[in-house]
Amino acid sequence: MGSRLLAAFLAVCLVAMGQTMSVEKLILFLRNAYSDRNRQYSDQEIARFLAKVKLSDKLEDRAIENLQGEFKIGPLTMAKLQALRDQSQSMNEAKIVEPEKPKPIPPPSAEEQAAALDAAREYALAYSRNLPDFICTEVTRRYGALPPGTRGWGTAGEAPRWQAIDTVTKRLSYFDQKEEYKTILHNSTPIGDNGKSVGGSESFGDFGSMLRELFEPATQARFEWDHWGTLRGQRVMEFNFHVQQERSQYRITVDNHQSIIAAYRGLVAVDPATHAVMRLIVEAENMPGDFPVKSTQDILDYDYQDISGQTFLLPLKATMTGNMGDYWSKNDKEFRIYRKYSADAVIKYDTNVDTPSPLDETKTKEGTPPPPPAKKK
Repeated sequence: MGSRLLAAFLAVCLVAMGQTMSVEKLILFLRNAYSDRNRQYSDQEIARFLAKVKLSDKLEDRAIENLQGEFKIGPLTMAKLQALRDQSQSMNEAKIVEPEKPKPIPPPSAEEQAAALDAAREYALAYSRNLPDFICTEVTRRYGALPPGTRGWGTAGEAPRWQAIDTVTKRLSYFDQKEEYKTILHNSTPIGDNGKSVGGSESFGDFGSMLRELFEPATQARFEWDHWGTLRGQRVMEFNFHVQQERSQYRITVDNHQSIIAAYRGLVAVDPATHAVMRLIVEAENMPGDFPVKSTQDILDYDYQDISGQTFLLPLKATMTGNMGDYWSKNDKEFRIYRKYSADAVIKYDTNVDTPSPLDETKTKEGTPPPPPAKKK
């Protein structure tokens, strides 16, 4: 709360009048502006703030480089920082006191890691059997992009500049461990019962098959400790993994006629208390050179949902990204408005459908692990 208030206070000061400030306060302002979860400042807004700043001491290149290493600084903001650097060269050297970084949490012992993976395997293999019967709204927002650095589209190495293509809203019914999908809306147009296909790329395995395939003993996935992470405010154990092609069930299909089984690697995030899987990331590797798809990534997040007064861990969002060489695609699939399955619920759903707004990005953004608990004296 204090950081957000400080960032807001500094922003008001900078907009209102020219502000003389130390390099240390400038750095603090930028860190707060870039890390504020309640407000996403644009490159133009931050640059406009900096245009009103007058420094009281010297801004050096290494301070700017350190900020570049922490955040993705836009070109307008960078230009203003470089101008402040040039204007302050005759001033005294800045005294910057860096905040003490929290000590990293030590990794679990080898025995604890093995126990956690065994428990996660038991959880994953039983996951589908333990799901309730339910219906929910599945919203897929589909995007496309040209590869960065081609045809004047950005710079090589940048993140793709996604352009929205369409939105597909479906009713998903899960009954007797079987999934049934019915397309309800394409963008804002009702589909009705005509079975019309909306085309485009699809992804599957959200309700247990990806988990089961990874943890099945026959897959012989190789797991290794990676790091402590934080998802939705909760500390998680993150393991990287690798599955060889001859043991894989990760199928990639193009246009329903070209298909391969690919080796894959990724990360799995496990709740250290319950050993439930909170996130699964899968990336194909060693793709054949003549196959149309050059790379893929699937990210599946789980979160706790209430269904008729009971809490279940269910899919929250799945993101599938594919690189087709001269074109990139992304599907952001969200699972919303869970409710208990019944014939009456299905009828009410089909007569009253709306597409929910996109999820808050912080719901699926990995945060900094909280510090370890203080030792009792």
